[in-house]
Amino acid sequence: MEKPWFVYLLECVDGTLYTGVTTDLERRVEEHNSSIKGAKYTKVRRPVVLRYSESFESRSEAQKREYELKSLDRAEKLRLFS
Repeated sequence: MEKPWFVYLLECVDGTLYTGVTTDLERRVEEHNSSIKGAKYTKVRRPVVLRYSESFESRSEAQKREYELKSLDRAEKLRLFS
C-alpha cells in the first residue's frame, strides 16, 4: 500500500500562509522550521505552524487540491482552520 499524500497549510511567523504537498507531514513541517530543505518562502518566515491538512491517495489528487487551495483568498483559507 502506498503512503497517503497530504496537502497542508502553514501559518508563518509573519502571519502569511504557505500551501504544499508531501507524503510525510511531520517531517515536512520540521524541514520548514529547521532544515535547508524547507521552502525558500518559509526559511525567512520561521517558525511555521501547521494549521490545516487533508490526505489523498495519490500525488495527483493532492496537487489538484493544492491548486484549489492556492486559488482561495486569505479569508477563505482562514475559514478552513478557524
